Amino acid sequence: MVGIFHIPESGSALSFPILYSGVTENVKRTETGRKLKMIRNIVHDPLFLARKSGPAAMEDLRIAADLKETLAANRERCVGIAANMIGELKNIIAVFNGPILMVMINPRITGKSGEYTAEEGCLSLSGIRQTKRWKEITVSYQDEFFRPHTERFSGFTAQIIQHECDHCKGILI
Repeated sequence: MVGIFHIPESGSALSFPILYSGVTENVKRTETGRKLKMIRNIVHDPLFLARKSGPAAMEDLRIAADLKETLAANRERCVGIAANMIGELKNIIAVFNGPILMVMINPRITGKSGEYTAEEGCLSLSGIRQTKRWKEITVSYQDEFFRPHTERFSGFTAQIIQHECDHCKGILI
């Protein structure tokens, strides 16, 4: 898996490989050693995507940062992303809630109402498929500071969150 990197317009960058989760990727750093934004490749292997993710911890914040960068880079064709889509089996998702990009660590849907059938696509899979969704959901999650939150979401944002939570459970549409 090879990452794609944004290089700032000013200043030069150095490149070297790092190893994590059994995958070597190139990381670019400025001359001062600061890590540049990392945009990760999208996983398309349905066998990997069908695996359940485990709980995320503080040491997984790097994954959350990479999710944000990868989602932002794919904004024209994607509104949400789960960690397994970038090769990490952790319960972390990033979604656009309107114009706001938010990260949810260990999200859990605790309430739902208003069942309907939706047609969805996925950045990891080709095609459009029908799936059951809920118009309103309540989600318990932790933010990037591991503070707990419980919030209600509705409409398209609720649909995005449900899709990404399904990814964390190894459920593919």
